[in-house]
Formats: sequence, structure tokens, C-alpha cells
Amino acid sequence: MAARIGIAKDSVARIWADHGLKPWKVDTFKISNDPRFEEKLVDVVGVYLHPPARAVVFSFDEKTQCQALDRTQPSLPMKRGRAQTMTHDYKRHGTIDLFAAMNIGTGEVLTKLRKGHAGADVLRFFKQIDRNVPRGLGVHVVLDNLSAHTAPEVTKWLAHKDRRRWHLHFTPTSSSWLNVVERWFKELTDKRLRRGVFTSLEDLKQAITAWAEHWNTDPKPFVWKATAEDIIAKVQRGRTTLHQIKTQTDH
Repeated sequence: MAARIGIAKDSVARIWADHGLKPWKVDTFKISNDPRFEEKLVDVVGVYLHPPARAVVFSFDEKTQCQALDRTQPSLPMKRGRAQTMTHDYKRHGTIDLFAAMNIGTGEVLTKLRKGHAGADVLRFFKQIDRNVPRGLGVHVVLDNLSAHTAPEVTKWLAHKDRRRWHLHFTPTSSSWLNVVERWFKELTDKRLRRGVFTSLEDLKQAITAWAEHWNTDPKPFVWKATAEDIIAKVQRGRTTLHQIKTQTDH
């Protein structure tokens, strides 16, 4: 830009700084096109902010394709003046799917490792949740719109009279940020998986299980604070801006 305009590069940098511009950065976004966006949003946020009485609320999702990655050379430990180092390339030893459901009241997380995430796998995990909630309490589960979550075997199981205490709350499409357990997945990734070295799939399974057990010794819930009204207003501003841009560019 400096060469094109005919000024010093320091001047360009100063102008950018004065206006708070960072053209080298690109942030991503996605506004849901779900026709029932507001309805689902109000439902999910309502459950977070005003949990039903005599019920346990879970935020549930799968972290699919967790990879057992082994570095091609041993990592060098951190020492004075040098960060830990590891090779950029790696060897793959397989993948596993992690099912997790966070109790939004206590922060405790139920987990299960599976080889896949089909309807049968979802049903097994739902049964695990059911066993962990005392009789007499309702079960409310926030989850996304993955087809396996409404597979025939799952729907049939939920329709039984013994599951009248179960209630599913679906997030809008393209709205994973509404699912609190996603924040826990980020903790797991940042603090255990990203810098981990796993020489086998069993090694990865043990690491995930141990980390989850450690979390549950002192669980910390992620407290939801944003209201549905504030989120809807923000989304409407985003849609207005997108419409203006499309109108101007004729896209």
C-alpha cells in the first residue's frame, strides 16, 4: 500500500493504528439461516438462565475424530530461555469420538469414548445420562441438529412412558456457540490434546479419560449470561449489514 500511494510504510502503519485497523487479520463469522432461529434460541437460553425446577440440565455434543498423533521426533522440554518444542509433522495412530454432557449447574461432565457417532452410539450415551440422574428429577438436554440425535432408535427410546422426564432442546443450525459443552471441548483441546504425544489409540483414550476425571474432581460450570434479546438484536444488526453489502455489490 505504501508503494501504491507513494508514502512511507511507517506512515501507513501509523494511519492504520490511529484508526484501529488490522488488515492482516481476518475473523470468521456465520449467521444462522435456520427459519426457527429465534424460537430455538429463546428456548435454549431460557433453559440456561432459568433452569427448570427439580431437573438436571445437560449440554451435550460429540467431539468427533479425536486423533492419536505421535510426533516423528521426540519433543524438547521447556528450559530457561526456550519454550517447549515439537516437530510440525506427525504420525497418525487412529481416531476416536468423544461423547460429553456437561451438567450446567455443577460443571461435572459425563463422557464416553466410541468408535462412531451413529444413532446406536447416541442411544447408549443417553442411557448413561439417564442412569446418572436420580429418579424424580427431569432431564433436559441441549444438543445440535445432528441426524443421529433423532435416529429412529433414539426417538423410539424417548417415546417410552419411562422417559417422560426427558426433554430435548435443539440449538439453531450453525450455532454451535450456543452449546456450552463446546467450551469444555476447547479446554480439553488446549490443555491436553493439542500439545499431547500419543503413541497409540489406547494412549489417547487414557489421556482423555484421565483429563475428564481430573476435571470432575473440581468441576467449574460455565455460567451463561447473555439474554436472548441481546443476542437477537446483535444477529439482526449482522443481517442488516449483510443485506446492505449484498445490495451494494449485487451478490
